[in-house]
Amino acid sequence: MPRILTYNVHRCLGTDGRLSPSRIADVIAAYEPDVVALQELDVGRLRTGGIDQAHAIAQALGMHVHFHASLRVLEEEYGNAILTHRPSQLIKAEALPGWARRPSLEPRGALWASVQIGGTEVQVINTHLGLRRHERLAQIDTLLGPHWLGHPACREPVILVGDFNATPRSRAYQRLASHLCDAQTRLPRPKATFPSRLPFLRIDHVFASRSIRVLRVETVRTPLARIASDHLPLLVEFQIAHGKGHRPSLAHAQE
Repeated sequence: MPRILTYNVHRCLGTDGRLSPSRIADVIAAYEPDVVALQELDVGRLRTGGIDQAHAIAQALGMHVHFHASLRVLEEEYGNAILTHRPSQLIKAEALPGWARRPSLEPRGALWASVQIGGTEVQVINTHLGLRRHERLAQIDTLLGPHWLGHPACREPVILVGDFNATPRSRAYQRLASHLCDAQTRLPRPKATFPSRLPFLRIDHVFASRSIRVLRVETVRTPLARIASDHLPLLVEFQIAHGKGHRPSLAHAQE
């Protein structure tokens, strides 16, 4: 069965202070995912040795990479990526709105790739939302609007993943959960992903449209995962219900 993994890699800086893209790749490789969504990647940044972390991890995994820089200063970039060994096409990669009252907040973005899985095109959107409630709500309104999840090309099956900086009690989470299903909702005890050494917050999520049947959810809690980043990866194994080429139940999200 296909697997998707979302992972905030914290610029490949471990909780032990060691910088290692190869260690991140090792954590991922052990679970053999078909699609990997990464957040907080450095590309060509002085602070992390000028390495293109997105390509380094993709190369180690034998995957193609789609990268979007949410922050760009001269030649230095910082952002999110979708990696896969399946045929894929980048559909969209753009900035998300911030909060007008706080223009100095870190820029945020999202990217959307269409990935061929078992003869079906799965629409995968990866994002990393802001730390402030107001900016998160504006970013979620954009993701639910006509340019992203409400776009005519965003047909089922759809998976929205990433670091949402939003717990299940937040308005931001609840707004998303009213349109897409949180992969963890059927678990008796949903699993936290942050901080990696002793996780108690559930802010990394996998949301799926109704034609995605979630079979298994796991937070990767290996000894290596506990030190490779300040977040744990979240892995979801799923099945695609065929014959559901209709629009997802969120095209009306602008209501």
